[in-house]
Amino acid sequence: MNVHVSYRLAKNPAVEKDVQHQIEKLQKRLQVFRPDLVHLRGVVEELSPREGTSISLNLRLPSGQMAVQKNAPTPEAAIKTGFEDLLQQLNKHKDMLRASHKWQRDRRGNATRQGAKIKEVPFEETLAAVFPETISSDDVRSYVNANLSRLDRFVEREIYFREAQDTIPPNSISKEEVIDEAIALALTEGEEKPEKLALEPWLYRQALRALDRLCRAEESNGEVVHLEDSARRPDVRASDEPKLQFHQPDEAIMGQDVVPDSRAANPEQIMASDELLRLIASALRDVSSGSREAFILHAIEGFSVEEIAVITGQTSDRVHAFVSTARDHLRKAPELSGRFRGRFAPTGVA
Repeated sequence: MNVHVSYRLAKNPAVEKDVQHQIEKLQKRLQVFRPDLVHLRGVVEELSPREGTSISLNLRLPSGQMAVQKNAPTPEAAIKTGFEDLLQQLNKHKDMLRASHKWQRDRRGNATRQGAKIKEVPFEETLAAVFPETISSDDVRSYVNANLSRLDRFVEREIYFREAQDTIPPNSISKEEVIDEAIALALTEGEEKPEKLALEPWLYRQALRALDRLCRAEESNGEVVHLEDSARRPDVRASDEPKLQFHQPDEAIMGQDVVPDSRAANPEQIMASDELLRLIASALRDVSSGSREAFILHAIEGFSVEEIAVITGQTSDRVHAFVSTARDHLRKAPELSGRFRGRFAPTGVA
């Protein structure tokens, strides 16, 4: 929206702040119009101590024009009443546009509200309407380049849980295959793509779809021998002693060899994390796959209930029920109840 507001009074930051706040409220009502076709002009003028402050507003839209002029004892009151009047005119104008398909037009083009209904183009299909941008191939590439490690951990964790529940045979599907299939599905031209704000949940949904598709392919193929697997037997008799010698006598010890990296997990933390995942996988054996996936996405990946509904294709109420079921089951699990005593949220919170 093109905005130009001039002030003919003593400089007052509070007045400019009030005007900007009212403009932000007005912009929320103008989202259906193209921003470059919307023009707002305003003048805030101090008349006299007796007459107070005057505000003049002129809003020009592709489908009409509205004007307001109000006087008030204080600038704050004048700004508030002026913008409220402008919002009322805008709401009436939008209601009139929505009901324009009920008008009857004669041969001269004059419109009247009486008569039979005629077919016209809805406002949402005109040039003045603006819609949110959908996801493009460049958006998918940018997200994968920046967040591949997070998607990699999610797929690896999902494969681990499915193998623990005996849904798929161990080592039958690799995480690289699932990620490649998910990215291929996301980059498919014929695939329906959502808005840019829903990119991450939508990509996780593609990963689950790719994993389900590969699981069905494995079940239909039975025992599959991968071409990249070596046919030779591994040599288990060889010694790894040369590889265990990290520092040689003629090598100097560098700072990076003795200073720990706080960003990387140490072996104890990695073992504790793996052990926790094994305990959770063992405890979630008896729950359904929907409850397990919803709980992982909410408790481990950090998605909200609405985002999980987009990923899994379920309703928000059903996702909330899935998370509550899995949480109650973990709370009652003997191997986890003592470890997370008091850390589980109440059942009603998802």
